Amino acid sequence: MVRVAIICKPHKEELARLLPELIAWLRAHGCEPLLDREGGRYTDCAPSMDCAVMPALAPGLVIVLGGDGTLLAAARTFASTGTPILSVNLGFLGFLTEVRLADLYATLEGWRNNCHTLDARAMLHAELWRDGAARCSYEALNDIVVSKGEIARMGEFAVELDGKSVARFRADGVIVSTPTGSTAYTLAANGPILTPDVDALVVTPVCPHLLTLRPIVVRGDASLTVRVEAVPNQALLTVDGQKAVSLHLGDEVRCRRSSNTVNLVRLSESGFFEALRSKLSWGER
Repeated sequence: MVRVAIICKPHKEELARLLPELIAWLRAHGCEPLLDREGGRYTDCAPSMDCAVMPALAPGLVIVLGGDGTLLAAARTFASTGTPILSVNLGFLGFLTEVRLADLYATLEGWRNNCHTLDARAMLHAELWRDGAARCSYEALNDIVVSKGEIARMGEFAVELDGKSVARFRADGVIVSTPTGSTAYTLAANGPILTPDVDALVVTPVCPHLLTLRPIVVRGDASLTVRVEAVPNQALLTVDGQKAVSLHLGDEVRCRRSSNTVNLVRLSESGFFEALRSKLSWGER
């Protein structure tokens, strides 16, 4: 019996109706459903547990019921396992969560019948170095951001590529993005759009105090370092817009492509450009 982990977006009242139906469907098709704590608030039809323990139970599929933020959190949780993720849009934009709720069971049938493809997405690995030693590490699907704190004054940052200086500048921050993350924060900061299969990383300054400074695209196996040179009050390291860590003066955030990938279940090959057109109005006149 294949275990299926279900991860839910918080405070979505439609889960009270959806989850019992989904659990019944999974059991009728020989699957063992596992709920996260949020899902357990809406039904007791399946065991619920913390998301952190789910990878150790080796599920064959993860179903994400939510928006892009829910998917990002699930991707980090299952980063080391490569478990296929089927993401269903219950959120606002749903750029990554391409499956409509109306198509949930058809997509599940496609997965059961092996009629799907796996859309492998590269991840970022980041290490925080302080006083010459690595303090902690993080995995991100979208981006790693080094930024100034709450006061509306710029910080000063330095960027290195493979140990060589790229630039030292004043700005609100620096984004290091995967191709998947190129349609997220870095897009809002005038970065380029990369298709998900491009082997590259994007470095985007946030509101730099130089008219000549622009985003750059570097090869996928590059090693990037962002160093905090000066800050008015506080600097932050943010992972996928969801985890925040305070930085000190002189801290370095070292980024490289992760050895882990996120595998998204797809039934259609045209989802990326369809999402650009329908959700970001790309190419419209």
